[in-house]
Amino acid sequence: MRKLTAAVTMAALFVAGTVSAAPITIKFSHVVAENTPKGQMANKFKDLVDERLNGKVKVEVYPNSQLFGDNKVLEAMLLGDVQMAAPSLSKFKRYTKKLQIFDLPFLFNDIDAVDRFQKSDSGQKLLASVKKKGLVGLGYIHNGMKQLSSSKALKVPADAKHLKFRIMSSDVLAAQFEAVKATPLKKPFSEVFTLLQTKAIDGQENTWSNIYSKKFFEVQPYITESNHGVLDYMVVTSQEFWSELPADIKKEVKAALDEAIAFGNQVALQKAIDDKQKIIDSKRSEVVDLSSEQRAQWVAVMKPVWKKFEGQIGSDLIDAAYNSNNSK
Repeated sequence: MRKLTAAVTMAALFVAGTVSAAPITIKFSHVVAENTPKGQMANKFKDLVDERLNGKVKVEVYPNSQLFGDNKVLEAMLLGDVQMAAPSLSKFKRYTKKLQIFDLPFLFNDIDAVDRFQKSDSGQKLLASVKKKGLVGLGYIHNGMKQLSSSKALKVPADAKHLKFRIMSSDVLAAQFEAVKATPLKKPFSEVFTLLQTKAIDGQENTWSNIYSKKFFEVQPYITESNHGVLDYMVVTSQEFWSELPADIKKEVKAALDEAIAFGNQVALQKAIDDKQKIIDSKRSEVVDLSSEQRAQWVAVMKPVWKKFEGQIGSDLIDAAYNSNNSK
């Protein structure tokens, strides 16, 4: 009887040891291709975790909306179906109104200004703005400045009148296109190519890397280099998952993520240059350059959108973001 008891005890210890040794799984879901800045960041994060955590944590990356689109992934995260995601900042409106600041047209002059704002106290506080909803912002990753693609050349705001543009689910972006008397349509990113190809929509706004990787340039004859907005993401997890991670593992995971984000942001800077040139070289789409006078017309028409959302975002926050354009 004692031998049987000892055997059962040993077996129980063996099973317990096996269970405790099972790796923590982080399912990382995103909607873009693996060769984009976000895609490369996610893969870099996986590699760094594999390298540094000795099997204690396993990262599974699911690109191209394989698991969830950005409209569903945050709900899935709160249910524990995924542990990390990096939705565009536009997707957080139902969790906080303040992140709408990144959709305001012509607020940032360039990606360096965006970076300065995100690293400032105001920008870092925004990472915590989703905490009350059970989420934890872990960092920002750039994609780049947005351009306007269309079935016709867009040089002045009047050129966009009556055209249909796909937008992310954002009231700010809707107001942006309504300001130029265009029709904004909220559609999933995964449907954009087909919508353009079938001419169900006339145009869309996106970064050079997304326009190239998703082949939008093949079905859009014109791309206006407007740099009118920014497309960035917040790497996010659930508060429940993050709080339950052992402290030593959490520290290593966060360090790996920070390094992966820095890598992804460098990729974004280079891809904006390289992918624009690839599109030009393809001769499938003409890149339209705006004169300073033409650009000023777009700014004048779209800038009133700031005032429309000032009450939701906060004038102090908008001022802080605008002041990031001054590098001194």
